[in-house]
Amino acid sequence: MADQNQTISDRIQERLDDLTRAERQLALSILENYPASGLGPLTALAKGANVSVPTVARMVQKLGYKGYPDFQADLRDELGAAAKGPIAKHETWAGAAPSEHILNRFTDAVIDNIRNTLSHIDPVAFDEACALVADQDRHLYIAGGRITHTLAEYLFMHMQVIRPNLTHVQSTSNTWPHYLLNASEGDVFVIFDVRRYENNTLKLAEMARARGARIVLFTDQWRSPVHRIADICLTSRIIVPSAWDSAATTMLLMESMISAVQTLNWDSTRDRMQELEDIFDKTKLFRKFT
Repeated sequence: MADQNQTISDRIQERLDDLTRAERQLALSILENYPASGLGPLTALAKGANVSVPTVARMVQKLGYKGYPDFQADLRDELGAAAKGPIAKHETWAGAAPSEHILNRFTDAVIDNIRNTLSHIDPVAFDEACALVADQDRHLYIAGGRITHTLAEYLFMHMQVIRPNLTHVQSTSNTWPHYLLNASEGDVFVIFDVRRYENNTLKLAEMARARGARIVLFTDQWRSPVHRIADICLTSRIIVPSAWDSAATTMLLMESMISAVQTLNWDSTRDRMQELEDIFDKTKLFRKFT
């Protein structure tokens, strides 16, 4: 079996440059409908990608598997992990928990997540995402889900200071359709969606895309279904010894984006910051000691 610290998607993306034209065609076909694309018979996968059966066999060996059955076994394990709820996740973890203190174990897991995420992220794609978010001629929409709405709110709060022309899309299903009324071609939607992916989030992305909007997706290593229509997909590893997934690596990418966008718009951002400080002084929102 493959290294559990890498998803099959990680392995494919890491080796794309080493694949032949046919193997690359197969790899991109797998990623297009990942992970469901690899769950059927080998012949069906080959036919769907318009490649030969030997091409499939060669590529899975390049990914580190003895054969297609081993490849499928890991794919099924990934699918099971992505579908786990908090109770199932905790029971699986607790049975094999080491004796070290949780502070050390949790920190080690987060550091591994960060290291793995940064080793696979495409800096060019990240820069393109930051440029889209920084473009003040594009209306910026920011949306999250049941838990990731906290990340969306954090990004929105900072973007309010950095730039005008933005909207925080509330995650409740009975309100978000209203936000689409003003969405138009070229606008940007930043969407957060991690495992236990939400149907409402996918529908929002699909409808925004249909209106010509650009989509920047923050997701996990298994990738939300939104990735199939996103312009840029920023993936983070999220596994930690807990019933809940970690947002630490996603937060790192997001705060890096905030810093980059601030720099891109620094002249106007500096003026907005100063004006905001003047407002704070007048409202006496913060206590001053001098």
